[in-house]
This record gives sequence, C-alpha cells and structure tokens, in this order.
Amino acid sequence: AMLIAALICCLLLLATATVHYESLRALSSLLPALPITGRHRVLAGILGAFVAHMLEIALYALAYYLLRDHFDLGNFGGHFANKFSTFMYFSAETFTAVGFGDIYPAGSLRMVCGVEALNGLLLVGWSASFTYLAMQRYWNVIERD
Repeated sequence: AMLIAALICCLLLLATATVHYESLRALSSLLPALPITGRHRVLAGILGAFVAHMLEIALYALAYYLLRDHFDLGNFGGHFANKFSTFMYFSAETFTAVGFGDIYPAGSLRMVCGVEALNGLLLVGWSASFTYLAMQRYWNVIERD
C-alpha cells in the first residue's frame, strides 16, 4: 500500500508541476498582449495562478477519491461527507497547509497528504515569485487609471 501511495505521490508531483509550469508560461505570453493597464495585468496574473492552484487541488481531490474508493489505501475521519466537494475542501486545506483538523486521513493516504502540503507550499511560492516579477514588469506607480 505504501509503494502505491509513493508512486501516486510522484505522479501527482509531476502532474501539478506540469500544470503550474504550463499555466505560468501561458500567462507570461498572454499578459503582455492583453489590452488592459499594467496593474490589471498583475490582477489577471493572480487570477490565472489561482485557477492553476484550483486545478492542482482538484487533481489531489481526485486522487484521494480514487485511492480511497478504488485502491483501498485509507479513509478519512472526522466530519467527512462523502461528496466530491468534501474531497476538494480537504485537498485545499492540505495544499495550503492550513490543516483545520476537522477531517483527517488514515492509512496510506497520510503520506499523500504530507506530500500535498509540501507540494502546495512550493507551488504557492512559485506563484508568489511569478506575481512579484509581474509587479516589477507591469505595476507602474506613475500610471493613472
């Protein structure tokens, strides 16, 4: 069971890094071409990064669903409702390392959760770096809207 969880972790890391890379690459190409002010380009970049993070969170939520229901690699305790929105909620709180504790993993799913938290921190940091560079490039303080 741990070997399957480790393999899934590797696949999720590869998938989320690819989603993030391609999203930020697309934003880098798209933002300069948008017919909006520089400050609005920064906001568009933040929105694009947010969408990328939501896709990444959804990948982990889908993995939790599959690992629990089809691979029997663990379960969830606490206030867990058997709906995809609950998987999304749990994934979002894990990805952001918030970890409210109202839902908790059991079994080999714990390993995936630990990897998701580290992966999320790295990807959020990457988005922060991207946003900083976009602000340097587009945020003209002299500009008046």
